[in-house]
Amino acid sequence: AATPVVRVSQGPVALLPDGANRGAGLPSASAAPGEASIFFAFDDYSINSEYLSTLEKLGRYLSAAPAAVLRVEGHADERGSHEYNLALGQKRAEAVLRALRAYGVRDNQVEAVSFGEERPRAEGHEESSWSQNRRADLRPGAKP
Repeated sequence: AATPVVRVSQGPVALLPDGANRGAGLPSASAAPGEASIFFAFDDYSINSEYLSTLEKLGRYLSAAPAAVLRVEGHADERGSHEYNLALGQKRAEAVLRALRAYGVRDNQVEAVSFGEERPRAEGHEESSWSQNRRADLRPGAKP
């Protein structure tokens, strides 16, 4: 059975079937104290279903704590032009914001920013590095 993927668009969050191993080989959610990362497939900004519980917990927390704030930082791997990667990083950050808003998170609590390929987590020119760099980092407490 294929793993479901959440495709977040301008509308509500919807669960879609995964057609072609999208998300296969992605790193799992990582969490430092108060921080987490959502990883993405190549050239994509769909949120894989394995991250839904992370987003739900964070969304419910933010919804219940109106003074809490979060910055979502979108990133891309080194492939593609600088402009394309900035746009893709922004789409990834905004996809995470839309998913959080489904849990009642307010606009004044969250901010989406993109760093494109400028802040890689892993240095290298192969898939194992690229997969670590295709991400959105969740930074609680960062002022929107």
